[in-house]
Amino acid sequence: MAIIEIHNLKKSFGPLEVLKNITFNVNKNDVVAVIGPSGSGKSTMLRSLVHLEEVNGGTICVAGDYLVKDGVYSKPQEIKKVNSKMGMVFQHFDLFPHLTVKENLELAPRLTKRESVTAIQQRSAELLAKIGLSDKATVYPSKLSGGQKQRVAIARALMMNPEILLFDEPTSALDPELTGEVLEVMKDLAKEHMTMIVVTHEMGFAQEVANQAVFMDGGEIVEAGHPSELFTNPKHDRTRAFLNRTLK
Repeated sequence: MAIIEIHNLKKSFGPLEVLKNITFNVNKNDVVAVIGPSGSGKSTMLRSLVHLEEVNGGTICVAGDYLVKDGVYSKPQEIKKVNSKMGMVFQHFDLFPHLTVKENLELAPRLTKRESVTAIQQRSAELLAKIGLSDKATVYPSKLSGGQKQRVAIARALMMNPEILLFDEPTSALDPELTGEVLEVMKDLAKEHMTMIVVTHEMGFAQEVANQAVFMDGGEIVEAGHPSELFTNPKHDRTRAFLNRTLK
């Protein structure tokens, strides 16, 4: 059963078509790796799912609720409901510099006031332990490494108990030695059956952890399938050329 259904998604910036009839489904517990060259529309597609980009056509349905249907957006309350099902982790962390790690995690749940302060504090402590940063609770982001910041960003996304996590190039701003610690957290989430869509250049992660790979180029999905098939036996010349460049 698909938890995300994307059909004929179109997006243009002026005359430039950045998404051309993007269609694919994500099942519950899937880990989908979205790969492709820079400028192929991967991040735009991901941002469209949480309404950070407005599409010009197509349908996005999340767990039975429509964000947009045939190019017509749902009412604001419905959009808010759809967005609440997803958490987003950005390339550059986007932590609030004036808040401590703990305060960064707890801000959104406190603003929504859906549960007690005690419950929020307990969950933030549990998540900091999960990502191995309990000792950084009262530290400000400026005192953290890039890998630590990204782990905090993941924990912050998890604070709202999303059904789905979206990752936009989560390791591309990190030094290579810090990439591993972020990927380990993501691997743990996959083992816990978190549904994830990951836009990534980390081909090893895509092959090892994902159960679906989507190759985008020129604003369209060129090829999709299980990573074991797509990486070893690509059907399309564009896929083959990209993998030859990136897997060397």
